[in-house]
Order: sequence, then structure tokens, then C-alpha cells
Amino acid sequence: MKFELETEDLEKIANIIVERLEPLLNNSHNSKDDELMDINGLAEYLKVKPSWVYMKVHTRQIPFRKVGKFPRFPKKHIDLWTLNPYHPDLSIYNLNSD
Repeated sequence: MKFELETEDLEKIANIIVERLEPLLNNSHNSKDDELMDINGLAEYLKVKPSWVYMKVHTRQIPFRKVGKFPRFPKKHIDLWTLNPYHPDLSIYNLNSD
């Protein structure tokens, strides 16, 4: 069985597909959530002194990753940590609960 479609039919189908996919594609990725902050950026974000951030890193009380020898802080995990430092999604960091 063979179907033949007119150009305008193909355009209608394409427009329907775009309408349905566009909201999913626009909301699926927020680059601000994936932002990595450095010590000073995190201190500014949390409105604390950089020495406070260093102390939290040293005692493993805040989620961080090492990029080379420098600690970096994923914004989405810092936001989660400020709401609930015991959240299961933060278990990858092996945080101390002192």
C-alpha cells in the first residue's frame, strides 16, 4: 500500500510535531542548574565568607567535585543541600553530618 502526501499535508504534520515537541525541548534543560561555581562564586551565592566555604569543604559538609585540584560546586546540588542536607540525591558526596 502506497500513500502520496501533498506538500501542504507534510507541512501540517511537521507543524503539529514541532508544536508538541517544542515545550519539551525548551523546558528539558536549564543550563543555570548545571552551573559549576568556584569558592568565591559559592561564597557570594550563599552570602558567606570564602573561609566558611573552605571549612565546609575541608570537613566534607558541603557537596563539591574536584576539577583538577580545585573544588567546584554544582548549583543544583547546592540548592538541594540548602533545603535538605540529608537528601538521598546527595549521597554520592559522602557528606559528614557534623
